[in-house]
Amino acid sequence: MILYSYFRSGTSHRVRIGLKLKGLAPEQVFVNLATDQQLEPQYAQVNPQRLLPALDVDGEVFIQSPAILEWLDEKYPDPPLLPEDPDARARVRALAAVVGCDIHPINNRRILQYLRQKHAVDEGAIKEWCSRWITDGFTAYETFLTQDRKRGMFSFGNTPTLADVYLVPQIESARRFRVDMSPFPLICNVEQACMELPAFIESAPLAQPDAP
Repeated sequence: MILYSYFRSGTSHRVRIGLKLKGLAPEQVFVNLATDQQLEPQYAQVNPQRLLPALDVDGEVFIQSPAILEWLDEKYPDPPLLPEDPDARARVRALAAVVGCDIHPINNRRILQYLRQKHAVDEGAIKEWCSRWITDGFTAYETFLTQDRKRGMFSFGNTPTLADVYLVPQIESARRFRVDMSPFPLICNVEQACMELPAFIESAPLAQPDAP
């Protein structure tokens, strides 16, 4: 099993957490997004979309972090990333989608690079752009946590789920863009609970071998 990854890639971070939670330790091949290594022909042969992560399992390459994480949960069901109850599964998937569909895609590096290169957007405006969408998404996420009277230590219940796998890397990104996290105490509590677990600690960007 080979994971194509980059230390600061939020989608790679998600998959690292998922793999660690499942007790898997794939070989890692590092693709440097800062130098656009993902655009080189060698990596395009792995993933024609030229995005991270990619997971090579005995020659079968899986792309797109949501698909990889769902595959992991089906292939290695213990411990589960999703609860058994269909209603609970929908709630966890919805929380993950707040990050995966509504925050991350419009703050992705290729979007920001397009704004910089094609529209001459300066770094102050880039920060404002990212902060706006992260804050909007986290405001909704915090409200959902507030409304869940049965919530435990994590985003849903007392064990980490797919929602936490998505949330923690987005918090890392929020701090990088200097988003004020003080309005989100429940999100911060969830992060604290997650960061007591080896899977989250060992998956952190600065814990990766390719981190500067």
